[in-house]
Amino acid sequence: MLTQESIENLAKIWYSKLDVHAPQVELLPLIIDEGLEMVFPEVTIYGWAGFEGWFQRVIRIFFDEVHTVKSVVADITGDTASVKVVVQWEASVWNAPEAYSKRISCDAFQTWEVKSDGNGGALITKYIVDGLEYHEGSATL
Repeated sequence: MLTQESIENLAKIWYSKLDVHAPQVELLPLIIDEGLEMVFPEVTIYGWAGFEGWFQRVIRIFFDEVHTVKSVVADITGDTASVKVVVQWEASVWNAPEAYSKRISCDAFQTWEVKSDGNGGALITKYIVDGLEYHEGSATL
């Protein structure tokens, strides 16, 4: 059965692994394969194969990432939940041949759908970036 705590723990683990560009095999156990949908500002991906392409691309673009979870609000119905997540995302990006990198700082508003993993944890089944609110002075995507 899903709990607010298990969903918050999923968000904490997810973002901590994104921050350090953990090996992809450490992120796959947090998301389903068949039926996974992830909607980012630049692309919509499906399943682990789609996630691999997206992940391998973004870890080569963004660095010095810091994700700070601001809120996780879950509407739990049995073994599934709809979750509103707000995360502050900071990252540096360098675009060749520019002389300097740029810093992005924004709040990302997201909607997740999760399900129980059967062992007291949660898995992401759908992940939608609803919008980005850039902080003053931030670079943009």
